[in-house]
Amino acid sequence: MSAPTLNDTRDCVLITGANGFAGRSVCRLLLKRGWRVRAAVRDPTQADALRNTLDAPEDLEVVLVQNIGPDTHWKELFRECKAVVHLAARVHMMRDHAVDPLGEFRRVNREATIKLAGDAVAAGVRKFLFASTVKVNGEDSGIGGFRESDPPAPADPYAISKFEAEQALLALAQAGTLDVTILRPPLMYGPGVKGNFLSLLRAVAKGLPLPLGAVANRRSLLYVENFADSIAAALAQPRAASRVFLVSDGEDMSTPEIVRRVARALGRPARLLSVPRRLLLLAGSCCGNRAAVERLVGNLAVDITSIRTDLGWTPPFAVDAGLLATARWYRERVS
Repeated sequence: MSAPTLNDTRDCVLITGANGFAGRSVCRLLLKRGWRVRAAVRDPTQADALRNTLDAPEDLEVVLVQNIGPDTHWKELFRECKAVVHLAARVHMMRDHAVDPLGEFRRVNREATIKLAGDAVAAGVRKFLFASTVKVNGEDSGIGGFRESDPPAPADPYAISKFEAEQALLALAQAGTLDVTILRPPLMYGPGVKGNFLSLLRAVAKGLPLPLGAVANRRSLLYVENFADSIAAALAQPRAASRVFLVSDGEDMSTPEIVRRVARALGRPARLLSVPRRLLLLAGSCCGNRAAVERLVGNLAVDITSIRTDLGWTPPFAVDAGLLATARWYRERVS
C-alpha cells in the first residue's frame, strides 16, 4: 500500500511536462488522490489534448509555458500551490544534432530546474519533487543493483545535466528553503511509450527475429503507473524530504526475458536467436551503435529497498499487468 495522501487539504500541485508520457499518468493519479492539479504544457494543442485525456475535471487547470529554460517566469503559476512535480526535461537522444549537446542539456535540465526551484522558494512553496534518472548512477550496475549510496557516475550529457540539477536542489534542501525529493527511474514503459521500448514492441509484434537469446543480464523496468504512485507517496510523506530514491517495478529481468514477456502480452511468439555477446558488440561497433548494444546486453538493475522501507511504498502493479496495458494500447493506437 502507498502512504496516506492529502485528500482533505485539496492542496494544489504544479506539474511541469504534464502532457508528456509520464506527466499524463501523474496528473491523473494526483487528481484521483485529491490534489488540485495545475498542469504546465508548452502549446495550446497539448493543453487541449491533456484536457481530453483527463476528461477535463474541475480540479485540473492547464497553463501554458512555451519555453522552459533559465529565463522562464514561474512565479504567477505558484498561486495556492503547495508542491511542484518537475517532469519536464530535455531527454536522452540517440542522435543529438545540437552543436553543444551538454550546453543544451544544462540549459533545460539544470538551469531551468534551478530557476523553477528558486521561484518556488520565493513563492513559499515547500515541496519539490524532481524526476531524475538512474543514469546518474551510471551505465552498468554490474552483478548487483544500484543503490542510492553508490557514488554517482553520470556518463553522458543527459545524465550529467540531471546530476548537476540534483546537486543544486539538494543544496537548497540543505539550506532549509525547500523540501526536495529526487526520484531516479530506469527505463519506463506503459501506454504512450516512445523510444527504445516502442521499437521493441514493433519488432516483437512484427515477429522479427531478435539476436538476444544468449544475453544473460539483469535489468529493472518501471511501469509508468508505478512511477506516478511513487510520486504520490513521496509528496505525502515528510520522510521523503532531502532524499534521493531509486524506483522500479521491483522485479529484475534479463533482456531475453523482457522480450518473452512483451511477446506474451502481445500474443505473439518470441523469436530469439542466440548470438554471443561479443559478436553483438562487434556488430554494434561496425554499425556505429556500440553504445546502444552495450545498453541492451549490459546490467542496469536498481535496489528499491530504501523507498520500500522509508516511505512504505510498494509498486501497485506487477510487471505483467503493466505490459498487458502497454500491449493493449499498442494494438489499439499504434499497430
